[in-house]
Amino acid sequence: MAFYSLKSTLFLVFVFAISCGNGQQSKTNTTPLELKNTSAPALTTLTPTETSKLVLGANRTEAYLPLLKNKRIAIVGNPSSLILKGEQQDGTQVYTHLVDSLLSLNQHIIKVFSPEHGFRGTADAGEAVKNGRDPKTGLEVISLYGNHKKPKPEQLAGIDILVFDIQDVGVRFYTYIATLHYVLEAAADAGIEVLVLDRPNPNGSYVDGPVMEAAHTSFLGMHAGVPLVHGMTIGEYATMMTQEGWLKTTKPVKLTVIPMQDYSHSLPYSLPVRPSPNLPNDQSVMLYPSLGLCEGTALNAGRGTEMQFQIIGSPYLPASKYKLSYKPAPNFGSKSPKFNGEVCNGLDLREISNLREVNLTYIIDAYANYSKKDAFFNTANFTAHAGTAKLQKQIESGVSFSEIKAGWSQDLEHFKQIRSKYLLYKE
Repeated sequence: MAFYSLKSTLFLVFVFAISCGNGQQSKTNTTPLELKNTSAPALTTLTPTETSKLVLGANRTEAYLPLLKNKRIAIVGNPSSLILKGEQQDGTQVYTHLVDSLLSLNQHIIKVFSPEHGFRGTADAGEAVKNGRDPKTGLEVISLYGNHKKPKPEQLAGIDILVFDIQDVGVRFYTYIATLHYVLEAAADAGIEVLVLDRPNPNGSYVDGPVMEAAHTSFLGMHAGVPLVHGMTIGEYATMMTQEGWLKTTKPVKLTVIPMQDYSHSLPYSLPVRPSPNLPNDQSVMLYPSLGLCEGTALNAGRGTEMQFQIIGSPYLPASKYKLSYKPAPNFGSKSPKFNGEVCNGLDLREISNLREVNLTYIIDAYANYSKKDAFFNTANFTAHAGTAKLQKQIESGVSFSEIKAGWSQDLEHFKQIRSKYLLYKE
């Protein structure tokens, strides 16, 4: 495997800061929020707060165009597969999609593979995405979600190299990592090269949470021993799963990672577009490691609102303690939200800042105050997200957050030792 670190003089990329650290206070709102049935585009530009020099892997065309010369290319991508070109005076990002850029450079792209949510990023979480054609380019688009998560040999026929360029958010159950796993396996079996264009991890400054147990691996976490927040870029993670023997293939993996320039794990990074329909802004990305576990509970985590993964609520939480009141309604990214049309009592976490841990207090407190405790957990789904059956039992038994967190320490230290071998950037 080769890593390319040629100095780029072609692009200057602007990076924006998000807050990091720990915070607890929430806003109070006793008026029900009437939510519109919106069809907001997947490419929602996030608000910049700070700029810093950084060159993304996708922007380092001088490093990877020679690797694509005279080759038949397939792209594994989605709306986040962007080459950034700076910003306008109003702060709006200027960018070109990787596929459009490579086609303009007369690169021979054969087809596109798309992950969960699809190539244009409009499908709900868990929604099957059909194969088809990209209306803009006419390229064949093959879905790697639903019943066929791994590229088939016949779908790889005639391809010389796969270019993987997808923005991850550093959370184990975010499914783009699982898609990368299957792409690497299938490519190895077919003798095809894989080129990963590296991108920042907006939650890359810490490692935390319960680790995946082998008995509970699934598409929401395919690798035993990996914590809920792994603190790695997608390029680093690709190298780790290849070198640690986690891929089910006997063939050599031909992997090349194009690293970023001027990146460190402590560098705050604001995503230029939403990486999936229900992560609309920096706040949702920051809270996702903590609130993503709500997917395995009866709590609504903002789906069906424009505050996805920034609020939690339910009709079965007491209004006396949960002051936010809102009604989920079908919208972009959530056709059937939990408690559709019902008034939910909840917490508004949009002013939480500096969260650099998996904070379970929101779920623990909600369970303690829930009036229908028997219906609180969807056990199979919660275990799949947590990676362990132990966490649900601890919450039900009233174990404190500090005690739960202390139980992660040994497993986290073991993972950090493995992780350290594959870091391309300073902490």
